[in-house]
Amino acid sequence: MTTSAPLIGIPEAPVPDGGVGEWYLGADGARLRAALFPAKGLARGSVVLSPGRTEPLDKYFEVIGELQDRGFAVLTHDWRGQGLSARFLPDRIRGHAKGSGPFLDDYRRLLDHFEPRLPKPWIQVAHSMGGCLALLALAKGETRFAGSALSAPMLGIVTNDFGYAFARALTFGASHLGLATRYLFGDASDPLTVSFEKDRIAHDRARWDRFRAQLAACPDLVIGNLTWGWLDFAFSAGAFLRRSSATTRIKTPVLMVASGDDDRVLTADSRKVAARLPNCRYVEIPESWHEILMETDDIRAIWWREFDAFVAPLAPTQTAPFSPPGEGGERMRAG
Repeated sequence: MTTSAPLIGIPEAPVPDGGVGEWYLGADGARLRAALFPAKGLARGSVVLSPGRTEPLDKYFEVIGELQDRGFAVLTHDWRGQGLSARFLPDRIRGHAKGSGPFLDDYRRLLDHFEPRLPKPWIQVAHSMGGCLALLALAKGETRFAGSALSAPMLGIVTNDFGYAFARALTFGASHLGLATRYLFGDASDPLTVSFEKDRIAHDRARWDRFRAQLAACPDLVIGNLTWGWLDFAFSAGAFLRRSSATTRIKTPVLMVASGDDDRVLTADSRKVAARLPNCRYVEIPESWHEILMETDDIRAIWWREFDAFVAPLAPTQTAPFSPPGEGGERMRAG
């Protein structure tokens, strides 16, 4: 199997300098996509960047460039079931999951595979579902990170008109009675038909349009609505972090930045988990919608201010040049 994996660059979002895409194998041999980007100048450490649900790694090219400028090498990846990684179902549009186990196994293999090429110290940067899984990895014993910076982590799910207890029971029943792979309430709507106003994911229209252009350039990146099985995973993962004593034993310093106006995840549950962590700085941005890193420049500036202060004592200086071995990779330019 060739190790070379494509990176989807478009004029509005070119591939950051030095980026190389690579396939690696998940715990069951599934082909998963990752990408490695060198630091600019001397490397002060590495960031492992984990996107949220529906997000391919290519969506984060702007963020990757900003991290490179700060002296970090960046490893990012497509979670199983997303981006160009292997999907759970033959219908690749259907957003499915089979509990947190496969995700965590893949994450460990990702770190093991790239560890020789990642200068220390390591920092997690993760959004939403990625934030939940990054924190789960720490709770389950991952100790290689010097710090973890989380953007609107998925620690509780907004259930809209349904009470939380009823929604949790309904999801558990549906996912364990043969409906796990079916769309939630049969909603197989086309994700590309959702308007900017209805999506309400972040205030910045230009960044929203840029991601749509990336999806148009490579339709294989598209993920649609979620299944009952995915929602059951999300409920269970958040409940574990809110209740398990393992959360209180996480020694890694955590920066948790939450959105004050979030209609995807429960900000109140982020506060609860942050209060359980022994070493956590919790920041809430009142005006932000869910995707903080895709927000307007003024909101993103709050994130970067907090991030820079957080990593300063953890990765204080640039200490060594970083030149990853010349393993095969390719870039795909569309448009």
